[in-house]
Amino acid sequence: MSSEQNPVTPETAGPRPRRLTYAALLAGLEGLALVAGGVWMLVEGLAGEPDDRQSAVTGGVTLVVLALLPLLAARGLFARRSWSRGPAVITQVMALPVAYNLLQADSMAIPAGIALAVVAVAALVLLVNGETTRALGIRGPGNAPE
Repeated sequence: MSSEQNPVTPETAGPRPRRLTYAALLAGLEGLALVAGGVWMLVEGLAGEPDDRQSAVTGGVTLVVLALLPLLAARGLFARRSWSRGPAVITQVMALPVAYNLLQADSMAIPAGIALAVVAVAALVLLVNGETTRALGIRGPGNAPE
């Protein structure tokens, strides 16, 4: 990435705000959780006795590929790249229906659904915070430099 895509302005100069750091950490943790789940599904699909080996392998590969979005967003947030907020917000919005489905289960999935919902809502709050927006150099409508 060139510096032209994210120029240093008074808003983006200085130390990274804690809210931005926390948002990046939450996105990174979600990405790592997706990688761990994908690898677990792959191992179970290849070495275990799944009901449908092809579905297990496909699901594992899909989770690993999906993990790229929050991991790239986390990296961009740490580097204070303005483009990274979009993928991070999309990740959180996609996590909410997953959390809801986990909460509807009558199993051990309920605590996972609670944790995912808390993380997604917390990350959304951090990502839309004014301090985070300014640190990323994102201006609102009608505030573009002339």
